Amino acid sequence: MTNQSFAQLAIGAGVSALSGGLLWMERTRTLIAADVHLGYEEVIGGALPLWSAAPSVAILSSAAKELSALEIVLLGDVIHGAALSPGARRRISDVLGTLRTFARVELIAGNHEGKSRGTAVLGQTHEELMRDDWLLLHGDRPKLESRAIIGHLHPSLHLGGDESVPVFLASQRLVVVPAMTPYSRGLDIRSEECIRALGAWNLRAKDVQVVAASRAELFALGTLSALRMEFDRATAPRNRFRRKFLQPDR
Repeated sequence: MTNQSFAQLAIGAGVSALSGGLLWMERTRTLIAADVHLGYEEVIGGALPLWSAAPSVAILSSAAKELSALEIVLLGDVIHGAALSPGARRRISDVLGTLRTFARVELIAGNHEGKSRGTAVLGQTHEELMRDDWLLLHGDRPKLESRAIIGHLHPSLHLGGDESVPVFLASQRLVVVPAMTPYSRGLDIRSEECIRALGAWNLRAKDVQVVAASRAELFALGTLSALRMEFDRATAPRNRFRRKFLQPDR
């Protein structure tokens, strides 16, 4: 695509990662984002402005316009909580209204939508949708009978300190989309917690490809197992000679 501002990289059958942490389904012209957590500022801080709403709607609107998307699907945790003030509800309604000027918008309920499934704030939500033989759902309750695209895990690669980069995790049967919210450092993909979460989907680290996403670029990092080994090797203590000389006499 000429003059394209969103980088693309195929990561599954008919699906491509986009820079900015979005997913694109070419055949159905579906743009997917996960874990926007609109209203986060109010839920955790009372009267704080909803700062993250504008950047989220801007990147989604830009991608939808550039790619001529027919629909936008938000993969659950669209809101951070359902107990929101009338002002916050109006702001979220305005955000969704803006997105609807570019494409049809479908909302999947996540665990943060709660038992109400967020309908008082969001209107109609879905538990799951099927697009091009992929099951789209939030991902907090694994379903193994279909290949799936999920959010929920907030996958990221921690780089030290508070620095992290959002990543896609992709296999033939599962694609995990990174969180759009700027407030989550994310689940470190090298952690045992991440390995257990993937195990719930019957996936092993060697079966999962990692793609890091900046705002403008994508970086294919190989398999999760190889990446974990490389980081372990880079951070291992360089003391093998000291250990050799400290062996007791025999």
